This record gives sequence, C-alpha cells and structure tokens, in this order.
Amino acid sequence: MQNTEIQISEIFYSIQGEGLLAGRPSVFVRLAGCPLRCKFCDTKYANDSKAGEIRTIDEIVKQIKKYKTDYIVITGGEPMICPNLPLLCNALKKYHITIETAGIKFIDGLKCGLMSISPKLSNAYLKKSDKKLYLKIDRLKKLIKNYNYQLKFVIEKAGDIKEVEKVLKELKNTDRSKILLMPQAANVSEYIKRSPLVAELCKSNGFTFSPRLQLVFGETRGI
Repeated sequence: MQNTEIQISEIFYSIQGEGLLAGRPSVFVRLAGCPLRCKFCDTKYANDSKAGEIRTIDEIVKQIKKYKTDYIVITGGEPMICPNLPLLCNALKKYHITIETAGIKFIDGLKCGLMSISPKLSNAYLKKSDKKLYLKIDRLKKLIKNYNYQLKFVIEKAGDIKEVEKVLKELKNTDRSKILLMPQAANVSEYIKRSPLVAELCKSNGFTFSPRLQLVFGETRGI
C-alpha cells in the first residue's frame, strides 16, 4: 500500500501576499521541514521536519475542498524536500498550484502552474560559507527551464542588486518580466521604510516590485 502521508505545519485560507499572483485568494498548504536557516525567515515554526502533524493526501484534499478558490500555494519550510510532493500535486492538479521554493532542489514533472523561486542572497546567510547550501545555480537553471516561474529576490540594501544581477548572469536566459524584488521586512514599518528603495531599483533595472501583503493584513495560522 502506497504511503501518502505528509508532515503538515498548517493549512489555511488567505490572500497571496507576494509575487505575480499577489492578492489572489488561495489555500496555503505549508509543509514542515527546511534545511536552510535564513536570517530573515518568517516561518521558523515550520523549519522542524516534525512541526505540525502528519496528514494523508486524502485528508489534505478534503480540507482544501472547503474553500472557494481555484488557487493552491504549497509552501514551507521547503516543499521540494518532501518525498510525496509529486503525489500531492497530482491529487490537486485541477487547481492552479504555486510551489514556493528556495530553488535548492529540482524535481521533474510536477503538476504546478507556477514555480515561485526565491534564490537566497548573502543577506540571508548566517555565514559566508552558507552560499554553497543556499544558492544552487544548476538547480535554478533546471527549474526555470522546465516550469513557468517567477524569481523573487529579497532586498535589504542597495548593494543587493549587484548580487541579483550576478545570479541572473549565471542563469543566462531569464525573462526579466518574471524577476521580482521585494523589501526585506519583518513588520509594516520596515516594509514602508525599504519599499521606496526597492521601487527605485525596479525602475532602474526593469524588474517588478513584489508587495508583501501578509505584513499589512496579518498572517493566518491553522491546521
């Protein structure tokens, strides 16, 4: 008998706060477990691989059906490390699925409408040597080649844009209309403070400004 269990940190219905689908009512399925420890992580409670509770895919689908939306966001943690992610995506294939990932692992053939990739710059590292773990250009290349994608970069200071351009140069054939910059912010005041800088960087480089609506409306947690 096939194992269909997944460690779920939380499932909730809210508004997509970031990216090209910002503002879209969506069901968020947050998977537990992440090998990264970013300095600005806002979901540390999901980093532990045993966070939340074990649910079967049938149970997950049943809960999702309660909500009136065609949009699902599979997030984490880092969902790409979940062994049963392909089974979950297949069970939800009638929905538009966004997978939110740091881009550190590639899985072929996932049923998803958008691969939302957040490559980590040095502003996320705890130490310089973290780059080998946090930024994997070969995996990023495979993801953008095989999926409809967006690349979201967290900006803390003006100099971060040099790292963004370096990553894009290594990736080569990226669509600049799919490159998004968003302010590094733990609260509304930081968001407001850094947004003008990020807006100017978008204007001068032809990138898209990504909002962080969850900071404005508040985040929801729940199984």
